[in-house]
Amino acid sequence: MSSSRGGDTTTAPEIKWVDVTTLGELWEGEVLDVEAAGERVLLVHLPGGELRAYQGFCPHQEVLLADGDWEPDDGVLVCHGHLWELDLRSGIGINPAGCRLYAYPTETDGETVRVGIPQDGLRHHNRCSGT
Repeated sequence: MSSSRGGDTTTAPEIKWVDVTTLGELWEGEVLDVEAAGERVLLVHLPGGELRAYQGFCPHQEVLLADGDWEPDDGVLVCHGHLWELDLRSGIGINPAGCRLYAYPTETDGETVRVGIPQDGLRHHNRCSGT
């Protein structure tokens, strides 16, 4: 089993692991919108094989990020709502800067891809105001 941890590491809430897809359904260089325990999640399969999971909605106006244009080679997703640019390798906003996507931990078990949903009762969606 391999894993990638994201999100806030200052506290350690209980994590609920949810099977969301398989590696056969999420090819390298693709993004996929999934629902995991009531959370909208954007899965990213980066070139080189690493998986990332972020909030599924743009932090600006809750536009579905999976509908944006993603360039796997540079990792940049452009939200189709207002053309915000987000680096899906790190979850950091490029334009505008200073914004960050909420990151969920991921793990794989064979072909199964899982997302860890914190059981802390909090909202797992960062918001940023427009510039």
